[in-house]
Amino acid sequence: MKRQRIVVKIGSSSLTTPSGSLSINKLTEHVQALSRLKKQGHEVILISSGAVAAGFSALGYPTKPVTIAGKQAAASVGQGLLMQGYIEKFQNEGIIPAQILLTRDDFSDRHRFQNAYSTISELLKRGALPIINENDSTSIEELTFGDNDMLSALVSGFIHAHTLCILTDVNGLYSANPNLDPTAEKYDHLKEITPELLAMAGDSGSKVGTGGMKSKILAAETALSLGVNIFIGKGAGANKLIDIIAGNGDGTYIGSVQEEAMMPTNKQWIALHSTSSGSITVDRGAAFALQSLGKSLLPAGVLQIDGIFNRNEVIDVYNEEGLLIGKGKSNVSSGELNQIKGLSSMEAKRTLHLNKPEVIHRDHWVTITKSSSISN
Repeated sequence: MKRQRIVVKIGSSSLTTPSGSLSINKLTEHVQALSRLKKQGHEVILISSGAVAAGFSALGYPTKPVTIAGKQAAASVGQGLLMQGYIEKFQNEGIIPAQILLTRDDFSDRHRFQNAYSTISELLKRGALPIINENDSTSIEELTFGDNDMLSALVSGFIHAHTLCILTDVNGLYSANPNLDPTAEKYDHLKEITPELLAMAGDSGSKVGTGGMKSKILAAETALSLGVNIFIGKGAGANKLIDIIAGNGDGTYIGSVQEEAMMPTNKQWIALHSTSSGSITVDRGAAFALQSLGKSLLPAGVLQIDGIFNRNEVIDVYNEEGLLIGKGKSNVSSGELNQIKGLSSMEAKRTLHLNKPEVIHRDHWVTITKSSSISN
């Protein structure tokens, strides 16, 4: 089997007892499955939920707390209990686990985003198994990932994973809710996520988890856009992950993305995490060149500048119809762009004494809306 970089996401319901406390039996089985996958030569990253669920009973809560303070207090206790369990069980397998706690700020800040990538890459190089969770004890609710499903998609994208396995208590995606509709058909393989599938998906049915099937489908949609294939389903026993990677998993496989389709890390940051400092409007020729020809944006195609931005800041790009077509990192400031908009590349270089005339280089451009043709 070809060596792969694999992200495995395990939800709270797959780690806890019915009462909500951490299940050592479940954790042990997951560790055995992860270890066997790693011992086959794969690079493995774990996205583990369960901190709040593992910690709330230790603080005397009868059920999972609903207040922010209660959740964060439970996470503070539970994160230690969770990692203690992983360390003990992975030690039996001769594997070193490494804890990484992330927040939205770690993705939105370009330098922290790069640092997270470098840290995970070094851990994999050293043979460790990174265990990633959201920093629930300090994160602000409005700035959270919402659930670890989306976190797993973003992590799988920015470390260029081949496959994202989202383990859940349902064996894949269905055409309808199988608990309510006996005629519901299970999807064994899907090429893409359709609007109909998103509309059908329900919310969480678990008392200990935050993400339902809809959050998993949204995560799959994001992972696909970043060049990652996904499996959503369940499994049992120490060989469950090996079976999933071999194509024999009990669930739904989504996508058939080839390795060369993976989105570069710098473009992922621009597309999903950056905050735009301003915007520009470009003519039809420039819009077509950006969207369909893979070209850089030159000064001649710029019609209008809105907002104030500096060099190397991200800006939104609109076409003449006012449609957002993409985002990119500007090589010039808004003031400089006002001086050269509409000029030829040679004139722009002379005006600002530029070495290169590109306003946005294609290596720092991300298309949001595709265009298949250009009209005169």
